[in-house]
Amino acid sequence: MSGNDQSVESADGTRLVVRRLGVGDPVVLVHGSGGGLHSWATVAEHLTQGHEVWLPARRGYGPSDVPAGTKSFRAETADLLAVIEAARQSSGRPVHLVGASYGATLALHTTLAHPRDIRSLAIFEPPLYAAGAEIVPLLDRYRAAFERDDSAAMAGALNDVTRVPAEIVAAIAAGAGDRVPDPVEARRSAVGWLHDLEALAQDSTDITRWSSIAVPTLLLAGADTWEPMPSTMNALARTIPSARYVVWPGQSHFVTMTAPTLVADALRQFFAAVPGPSRARRDT
Repeated sequence: MSGNDQSVESADGTRLVVRRLGVGDPVVLVHGSGGGLHSWATVAEHLTQGHEVWLPARRGYGPSDVPAGTKSFRAETADLLAVIEAARQSSGRPVHLVGASYGATLALHTTLAHPRDIRSLAIFEPPLYAAGAEIVPLLDRYRAAFERDDSAAMAGALNDVTRVPAEIVAAIAAGAGDRVPDPVEARRSAVGWLHDLEALAQDSTDITRWSSIAVPTLLLAGADTWEPMPSTMNALARTIPSARYVVWPGQSHFVTMTAPTLVADALRQFFAAVPGPSRARRDT
């Protein structure tokens, strides 16, 4: 997928690489853990007709900077606000903000902190249950495995964070067959996961804090995703009662990869129903 890669500087000087595609109303797509510039690529291709799509690589994920120190959602919110401001300046319009998995949690934090330039919010399965004190020992396990470059132990710690059922883990491994991951890409992903776990360990599982989000909101989920995600999404839907809630039959947490057209169509329909920029600014 061709595009225009550029740098955006966050408030603390962190350099974020952002891929920009298409022309029209700005859409910022925020990737989840283990992702990067490529994560939303196929969905983005379906949105470029009528939308200017911004794909940032979050801090901790190359080619963006990997700052020293412990990462927090506060720092990442500042990063995302810098990207949103760049998109707003480019188009003169507030943005549609979209996040998946960890990126959806970050999108919630950002919308709650500074909704002014966010025209709408669409989030897919944020792991709001994976936060706080119970993540700390898993972070410690992961960091120890990371430092000794033990990929199997890192994967085991991450499975305990994400709670992916053993049969799904086995199916993914079987599907990979004898393919060996690119070592550079695997290390980049491992570094990113480490920093994401740091932020999750400092976060809260309190879903009620999102109740004051007032921008037009779309909640997306797959009917086949494992618990506790369905219960979490149902609780979030009750917390943001004005949100539209769509559950896709036959889909799971991997829908952005397995059914990108389905995701893009849902986003386009949602964006089309959102009030225009001038009204969105009055509402915020």
